[in-house]
Amino acid sequence: MDYSQTTEWLFSQLPMYQREGKTAYKADLENSTILDSRFGHPHRKYKTIHVAGTNGKGSVSHMLASIFQQAGYKTGLYTSPHLKDFRERIKINGREIPEEYVTGFVCKNREFFENLHPSFFEMTSTMAFCWFADENVDIAIIEVGLGGRLDSTNVITPELSIITNISLDHTALLGTTLEQIATEKAGIIKQGVPVVVGSYNPRYAHILTETAIGEASPITFASQNWSNLSYGETTTYTRHNTDSLTERYKDIQCELKGGYQIENIATVLEAIHTLKERGFTFSENNVIQGIANVVTNTRLMGRWQILKQKPYTVCDTGHNPGAFEHLVKQMSAHTHEKLRIVIGMVSDKDIETVISMLPKDALYYFCKPSIKRAMDEVSLMDIGKRHNLTGNAYPTVQEAYTAAMNEASPNDMIYIGGSTFVVAEVL
Repeated sequence: MDYSQTTEWLFSQLPMYQREGKTAYKADLENSTILDSRFGHPHRKYKTIHVAGTNGKGSVSHMLASIFQQAGYKTGLYTSPHLKDFRERIKINGREIPEEYVTGFVCKNREFFENLHPSFFEMTSTMAFCWFADENVDIAIIEVGLGGRLDSTNVITPELSIITNISLDHTALLGTTLEQIATEKAGIIKQGVPVVVGSYNPRYAHILTETAIGEASPITFASQNWSNLSYGETTTYTRHNTDSLTERYKDIQCELKGGYQIENIATVLEAIHTLKERGFTFSENNVIQGIANVVTNTRLMGRWQILKQKPYTVCDTGHNPGAFEHLVKQMSAHTHEKLRIVIGMVSDKDIETVISMLPKDALYYFCKPSIKRAMDEVSLMDIGKRHNLTGNAYPTVQEAYTAAMNEASPNDMIYIGGSTFVVAEVL
């Protein structure tokens, strides 16, 4: 098989949550454990950092990887989903896993996979762990795919566990309350391994804290330790803690432009503080330049990504209420004549809540991304109408995007999002 045939086999032969939804979710670690044993526990050959959370885990993972790269570490990065090419999920110092490695790995082990029937994510995680070991990385940043406790990546014992934040998402699988979801995320906390939590929320903080205490794992909350003050395009962060000298990072400018990154940067800085205590070495310049060059170093896409200046056109992969709480603020902060929103969503998301949060004075282009789980454009438009949103329905993302571009004036703003799949089709 060549690379195209290999990825086609991956996507068609194995259940994949990204395409199929709940039916592809594996609620145990049995296959992950079997795969880990068969391939000789490859993740034990290098150090790892484990990153979970409802929102922000991708941005935090990429910023950490960029900082490690700036500091001279050979850095693996495993994230999901991909937008254009499967290989985006697995990188070393920003370089995607070679097509030849993907093809060889699948061909060599195909018979075993067909007998075991692992999920797409179980097999992909194993592939990432093996490539990082084969390439002798110093450190690998491992992003949780879904939840934490039963995620395929949860076979690792990292140097640091990070939980960015917790809000309602994947409720059919992880629970319908913040407390239930927090319990799933807390499943990545390991014996004696420090935990950094991004945001403090009294509804679930006690669950994370009690889990950490039970595992003898030191836990800190970035939002309690770091304050920030913005000066135009730059932000200065200060850490306040009675147990250590005050730390300050001046004039941080992030290559990721979403205002919501302010919270993610604080999480990253708290992680760096903890990692220094674990023996890792970073200069102040490593940290500042790592954040400043995160897109350049890691080739991250889809986080408030600017596609065009006139009309100002951006896309973002945020798809749940927690994400849109920040995204709507970001839209309103930009000066424009008319806001035009190209939006499509996946049926198993909290669509009613997201739609209710969107600005009423925008013009909407409701569309359907080309995946099985997508809500059809007319149904999405009907939900929009119930929430006083005005717009039209388009059967494809491309038709919606083209209509928005054709109707926009140079001083308008076009936002594209609602789903990773919508962004992927535009990119």
